[in-house]
Amino acid sequence: LNNGQYMNTGNCNNINLNFTLARNSTDNPIFPRYGSEFSASVSFTPPYSLFSNKDYSTYGKDNYEEAASMYKWIEYHKWKFKAKTYTALLPIQKCPVLMTRTEFGILGHYNKYKRSPFETFYVGGDGMTGYSYNYASETIALRGYENGSLTPYGSEGYAYIRLGAELRYPLMLENSTSIYALGFVEAGNAWTDVADFNPFQLKRSAGVGVRIFLPMIGMMGIDWAYGFDKINGSMQYSGSQFHFIIGQEF
Repeated sequence: LNNGQYMNTGNCNNINLNFTLARNSTDNPIFPRYGSEFSASVSFTPPYSLFSNKDYSTYGKDNYEEAASMYKWIEYHKWKFKAKTYTALLPIQKCPVLMTRTEFGILGHYNKYKRSPFETFYVGGDGMTGYSYNYASETIALRGYENGSLTPYGSEGYAYIRLGAELRYPLMLENSTSIYALGFVEAGNAWTDVADFNPFQLKRSAGVGVRIFLPMIGMMGIDWAYGFDKINGSMQYSGSQFHFIIGQEF
């Protein structure tokens, strides 16, 4: 049920309330040198299963329509935190800038037998929107690994963490065009069970890249990254990966 095996077709309702606290003190939206970005949010739906008086541990095992009806009203509570800091390493206009990143998310449930197949975290790769189980998942980048490889089909992400540091050097900073090179290290992971969340059990990567900002297109770029760890029981390391960015910065 939790993998959505009864949800090939049908209608689901997701009514939620969201609270977000955010602060942005950066000096420039394209190439920040100083400041920080912080956001903390929580979203939650009504706890329908607490009022239904149904035993979802055996619900719908022999009845397709009954099983599909579990997800007519989606229920969850979702917690996220994101933080970035920017520090210029020299007191001049054209100087290296260190960006640090910390973020995590948790998708909780009111009833362990009725976990939401929606709003999960699709972790790995370039962060561009892609195939994610045919459900409304949130895409989380982790360079050095293939798209969604940390949450493959059947192992949806109900918790994730991502840490990183990026050293940026401006090559051109004009009103019409901005270009900068970067080197980065990252670490992160995703878990199918919130109880398994472990910030010390991370998949690591490092790499280099370049960004170009054009007013008519937005941000474009390419990264080369190397994943240092094995995933999903594989005998091989993730290894060399190329990632492309169009119209967004992850």
